[in-house]
Amino acid sequence: MKTGLTLDEMAAEITRQSAAKADYAVDTGNIEMMPASGSVVMRILNDNQTDVVEPLDVNMLTHRQIGTHLKIPAGYYDRMLTDVPDLLAENVNRWFHRESSRRMVRTMDGTARAFLSDRYRRIDHMEILQAALPVIGEMPGVQVESCEITDSRLYIKAINPRLQTEVVPGDIVQAGIMISNSEVGLGSVTIQPLIYRLVCLNGMIVNDARTRKNHVGRAGSADENFLLYSDDTLKADDRAFLMKVRDTVRAAVDEAKFSKVVDMMRDATQATMNTTDIPGVVKLASRDFGLSDAEENGVLGRLVEGQDLSLYGLANAVTRHSQDVNSYDRATELESIGYTMMNMDRRQWNRLNTQVVDLPAAA
Repeated sequence: MKTGLTLDEMAAEITRQSAAKADYAVDTGNIEMMPASGSVVMRILNDNQTDVVEPLDVNMLTHRQIGTHLKIPAGYYDRMLTDVPDLLAENVNRWFHRESSRRMVRTMDGTARAFLSDRYRRIDHMEILQAALPVIGEMPGVQVESCEITDSRLYIKAINPRLQTEVVPGDIVQAGIMISNSEVGLGSVTIQPLIYRLVCLNGMIVNDARTRKNHVGRAGSADENFLLYSDDTLKADDRAFLMKVRDTVRAAVDEAKFSKVVDMMRDATQATMNTTDIPGVVKLASRDFGLSDAEENGVLGRLVEGQDLSLYGLANAVTRHSQDVNSYDRATELESIGYTMMNMDRRQWNRLNTQVVDLPAAA
C-alpha cells in the first residue's frame, strides 16, 4: 500500500484548506477569462463588472471542466491554452456570454480548483473526517495505514488487525476499510472494504461492496457578492448522510464479508497461468483492465519476483506495483483493479491464458 501523510499531517492540512477555501455561485455571464503571463486567469465579476475576488489562477481540472461544459474538444482547448491563450480566452468568454448558465466555482489559495453545477452538494473533507475518525477510533487495535489529500480526493485507509486469516499457509491478510471523497466533482463519497496483505504490505480495495453519496442537491444560493455559505437544509440532509457514514464505517469491517473475499482469494490461487507465455498473459490482462505499458512492465516484474504464477499472484502483482507509481490517485485505482482482476470471470481468464499474443522480438 502506498504511504502518504500521517493522520496528524492530514488533519492539519484539511484544517488549513478549510480556512483557505471559498465557493462562488455565479452566472457564466459574470465570468471572464483573461490572458496573463502566457496562460489565462479567471475573473469573477458582479453586475457592475467589478471583481468579486482577485483574479484566479486556473488549474488543469478546472480547464477540463470548462471545456467539457462548453463542448470544446480537449485537444483543441489544450492547444489554445498552450499556444494561443488569448484565443482560448476569446472562445471561452464568447460561449460563456452566449449560452449563459449558473455554475459553482470552487476556489482555494487563489486558484479556481473546480467548475461545477450549482446543484453540486458540498460534502467537504472536514465533514468526512469528523464523521469517520471517531468511529475508526472505536475499533480495538485499529491502525490508519495510509492517508492522503491529492488535488482530486481525500483518502483514509485503516486496518483492523484483529480480523485476519491466511489465504494459504504463511500468507496472512487483514480486514480494513477505505474512505474517499472528492470536493472537485471527481466522484462521490465512497466507503469500501479493504484487504491488507502482510507479506508485501499490499492493499486490495473491494470495489463491488461500497456505500456511495453523490454530490448532488438543490441549487446553491448566494448573497449579493456571489459567495456561497452553508445552506441549513443541505446541512440537515448531510447530517443524515454523515450518520450513515458512521454506521457504514462500523459495518464495513465485517467478518462475513471478509471471509467471502478471502474465499475468493483462495479460489484464485487455483487458477494457474499459462507459463509458456507469461508476458503475453500479462499484456492481455493489462489491455483488458486499462494498464499502461509502463504499468504492464512493472506488473510483469512484480509477478516474476513473487513467483506465484496464478490469478491470485497476478492480482497481487498489480497491487504490489501500485506502491511504485508516483500518483497516489493512480495507486489507489490499481489497488481496486487488482481486486477486479482477481474476480474476473473464469472464461475471461481462460481466454487470457490461451490467446496467442504477438510480442516484439527481443533485442
